[in-house]
Amino acid sequence: MWETRAVQLSVTLPRDIAAQAEEVQESDPEFLSRVVLYGLTRRSIYKHLRDRDADGSAEATEDAPPLSP
Repeated sequence: MWETRAVQLSVTLPRDIAAQAEEVQESDPEFLSRVVLYGLTRRSIYKHLRDRDADGSAEATEDAPPLSP
């Protein structure tokens, strides 16, 4: 699939969510990795679309169907 590598993240979360994140990290670390990957992928797509629109290339996609949320 992809070449991967480990990264160390440090985040500040509200106490109740931090407790849930720690629980998930202990019980299913792969799930937490997928959640982070999903979030970063969405951010990357949003940034790409925003940059494309800022460059004025939105005219080329006027006939394209809208993206579903």
